[in-house]
Amino acid sequence: MTLSLAGPLLLVGAGKMGGALLEGWLRQGLDPKSVFIQDPAPSAQVEALAARHGIATGLAPDLPGEPSVVVIAVKPQVTDKLLPEVEPLLGEKTVVLSIAAGRTLGGFAHHLPPDTAIVRAMPNTPAAIGQGMSVAVANRSVTPEQKRECDALLAAVGEVIWIDDETLLDAVTAVSGSGPAYVFLLAECLAEAGVEAGLDPALADRLARATIAGAGELLRRSELSSVQLRENVTSPQGTTAAALEELMVEKGLKHLLNRAVAAAAKRSRELSS
Repeated sequence: MTLSLAGPLLLVGAGKMGGALLEGWLRQGLDPKSVFIQDPAPSAQVEALAARHGIATGLAPDLPGEPSVVVIAVKPQVTDKLLPEVEPLLGEKTVVLSIAAGRTLGGFAHHLPPDTAIVRAMPNTPAAIGQGMSVAVANRSVTPEQKRECDALLAAVGEVIWIDDETLLDAVTAVSGSGPAYVFLLAECLAEAGVEAGLDPALADRLARATIAGAGELLRRSELSSVQLRENVTSPQGTTAAALEELMVEKGLKHLLNRAVAAAAKRSRELSS
């Protein structure tokens, strides 16, 4: 299905995540003539992509009319300074879609006109390859049509889940938003462990990458639980069982991940205060 919106789209912030979203929208057939980028220094990748498609960029792009959607894809620390600059661009039917971590619906509403339609979403970096995971929540001013548009924009880069309780987004950020970094660290540590066990660094890195990518795809496709998949590959008294015995000690991997997720969720709450 071709992606289309009722009016122009303004992307505010064209870094890695903003660029990943833009690529996904264009892949889904969004008319580049309807897209405008507000960023004084877009990434080189986004700048090249915009140039190829004739997309206007700059500090204040000349919009042909009120935007249907304004996507806020900047660092959370600069949103309070940025929103007063965006506010004059909003129309009565504009929905603001924010992917700024920790920035709440109420925090955005404080800087915008009363009854502004706002959606807060947390995508993650696999959006760059169309395998993202986004969780979104809308305020009461968002209409069904505006929700459909935001859903289509997020779905262009992966799966989308809508929730009603905004407070859950701190935990969502800690699990799926920050989660890819935990997986990359696992790949890093697995490769280093392979080198310690005697493998050539290049081979260890290749094995770690392929193993994590393959296991992740198996997990995505399988109807079995992660517990069942783990048990299926673990023979009693075998090599995997010996390794898991070390990982599953009292303060092993599960304990560390619980601490990591709790720390990330705490930081998300701090960013919203």
